[in-house]
Amino acid sequence: MSLLLVGLSHRSAPVSVLERASLDGDTRAKLLQDTLAAEPAAEAAVLATCNRIELYADVDKFHAGVAELSTLLAQHSGVGLDELTPYLYVHYEDRAVHHLFSVACGLDSMVVGEGQILGQIKDALALGQELHTAGRLLNDLFQQALRVGKRAHSETGIDRAGQSLVTFGLEQLADGPDTAAWAKGKRALVIGAGSMSSLAAATLARTGVAEIVVANRTRARADRLVEILNQPGGTGVRAHAVEMSEITAELTRADIAVSCTGATGLVLTAEAVAGALGLDHVPDAASGLIPAQSTGPERLALLDLAMPRDIDAAAGRLDGVRLVDIESLAEASADAPMAADVDQVRTIVADEVAAFGAAQRAAHITPTVVALRTMAAGVVADEIARLDGRLPDLDEKQRGEITQTVRRVVDKLLHAPTVRVKQLASEPGGAGYADALRELFDLDPQTVAAVSRADLNDPNRGRS
Repeated sequence: MSLLLVGLSHRSAPVSVLERASLDGDTRAKLLQDTLAAEPAAEAAVLATCNRIELYADVDKFHAGVAELSTLLAQHSGVGLDELTPYLYVHYEDRAVHHLFSVACGLDSMVVGEGQILGQIKDALALGQELHTAGRLLNDLFQQALRVGKRAHSETGIDRAGQSLVTFGLEQLADGPDTAAWAKGKRALVIGAGSMSSLAAATLARTGVAEIVVANRTRARADRLVEILNQPGGTGVRAHAVEMSEITAELTRADIAVSCTGATGLVLTAEAVAGALGLDHVPDAASGLIPAQSTGPERLALLDLAMPRDIDAAAGRLDGVRLVDIESLAEASADAPMAADVDQVRTIVADEVAAFGAAQRAAHITPTVVALRTMAAGVVADEIARLDGRLPDLDEKQRGEITQTVRRVVDKLLHAPTVRVKQLASEPGGAGYADALRELFDLDPQTVAAVSRADLNDPNRGRS
């Protein structure tokens, strides 16, 4: 296993850098394809969320791999390598596994314990499978990460340590955990209909808003989200969809607006927000004529969950506007309390990392063991054929008994060594046992490679 991870997150980089380095769907696909085309990488997967960009690869050279992956991240993110490098972190082999498993459990999230990251890991695996950039190692790694994350949430109280970014953001807007009292009877505008926006709409509905308006670039997706919100037996919230061109008009009637789109530019400018509130103009922040934050009674609460941002930061300085975005959420989450269950999750992660490493090392020797048994079966077949030539009068029963006896002898001779070599290979530092086995028994490397390819092409592998 030569797993390499190069990435940056809210823990290593300021939000302004993360915002500029964000990757859209097409860019992620191109990054994966270019990574696989690079000499050191045999597999690749990218995990890109609103607060992290991580490129995973199976490499044969560590230093060349770090240089290549760093360069590719810079090229595709649009942030220069010199500027990006100070914010990058590098993890290799078991440390990379430990990092991904911690991420899957929500230990590395902006809000500890949030569960949405599991869906994002699943999406990263699906993209790697679709583009055929995720092979044996990354398929196993990401599927195991999903299992570890689910285990952490089912076996511990990590959910009590945190919540989704949506819930955390609403709590920041409400100045406390009682979001129901704050949201009761309010009108909400949700911009976007992707996974995060859908989660925001569902959370707002459960919180008790009176009405939700959904706007999305693709109207059909907005209509589908509204259909879900309006299902019988639901929360009872009134919901309807509008075109993106109607956002400014809807803003005049909204009390809350949540935005999370994949747009590369601003969706709500400060001028649009000012216009919706009936303000004549937006003063220049540089002139010092407006405060760093809005003053006066709150008229509009804005929650920006997009990366890069959807809502102009200057809108938060308008009179009567409260803005919470990824940057302010990062600052607030730094003081969030850690639950005692976090230690239990860390123990789970450590155990699972050890188990994953042992499984990978054991899997590395399996093709060699299979090749050895294949060679032994060939020797038995050849000897039985020679016996037929020397003793042509053997009947079928006699021939069968002899064949079974020879096979049992060979199986018994190979059983203990092959079981023991698998055990030894699964331990740290056991990678050399496969080489030793091939050398001792003069196994054909092509046969071993053929077994590996057959295992990798198994249609039951790589399905999440």
